[in-house]
Amino acid sequence: MNALVTGGNGFLGRAIVEQLLAQGSSVRVVGRNPYPELAARGVACFRADLAAEDDVQAALRGCDVVFHVAAKAGVWGSWDDFYRNNVTATQHILRAAIRAGVPKFVYTSSPSVAIGDTDLHGADESTPYPARYPAPYPHTKALAERYVLAQRDILTVALRPHLIWGPRDPHIVPRLLARARAGRLRRIGDGINLVDVTYVDNGAQAHLQAAASLDAHSPTRGRAYFIGQEQPVLMWQFIDELLKESQLPPVRGNISPATALRIATLLERIYRTVRIDHEPPLTRMVVQQMSMSHWFDHSAARRDFGYVPRISTAEGLRRTAAWFNQHRP
Repeated sequence: MNALVTGGNGFLGRAIVEQLLAQGSSVRVVGRNPYPELAARGVACFRADLAAEDDVQAALRGCDVVFHVAAKAGVWGSWDDFYRNNVTATQHILRAAIRAGVPKFVYTSSPSVAIGDTDLHGADESTPYPARYPAPYPHTKALAERYVLAQRDILTVALRPHLIWGPRDPHIVPRLLARARAGRLRRIGDGINLVDVTYVDNGAQAHLQAAASLDAHSPTRGRAYFIGQEQPVLMWQFIDELLKESQLPPVRGNISPATALRIATLLERIYRTVRIDHEPPLTRMVVQQMSMSHWFDHSAARRDFGYVPRISTAEGLRRTAAWFNQHRP
């Protein structure tokens, strides 16, 4: 298989590249920078800014599938920046793939596109998009997902892996560990909210399985799928287990969701008014993620392309803590 991975040097993208290489595929990546580590492993690296609509036809020539993983993630930032990197860039690479005759397009979406103001317990893919979002990231990911799934000139599928974590994680785990070491990690809510999490190698596995199953008669065509571990976790218990594996004490102290939301709303207003670029210490999206239940029914992914996570949550925690303990700054 000849595969192109956007964001191939990122967290999930690198895991997808490594699994593709392990199965003998020819892999290309496209990104804004050179990636010598990937090039040394035989990956063809192309430089382009998808949001700027740089020419990517050479990277797409002869490809069997595009894994569009690149995105701007985060809980804070300008609407224009998120729209440019999540919607405009997706439209560009998808249109270019159609022109190049690429038959398959696998889009990395997010469960946040389905999360609104209420808890979700075992929700499936029939869950509607909410009327409003707490931040530009989930809103722009939803716009991009809808654009991808509406295409009829290429086979598409969207995957929604929730809270991806594991070794080399640049987002969730290092932030939690840094706050815990600084004594600034507080529980939001009563600590019994259930959430899905996704070990990074399982998320990559789902992408390869979805791509393999995608054809003109496949039930996966034009559909979105929730991806996660074998079962949801109690979020704060999961965090405490991660801290324990990292030789850190459990979370002490808590704040109510209502109080946290008031503080986050005020902070966001202040940061926008005075135009502070960096992220506030608390945002509405973080309050939502850390205090609400949001876990999903994964039976559609199991039924339609055989997804069953290979790495358990307990094993994933051990591997993750070991990596971060070894690479602690």
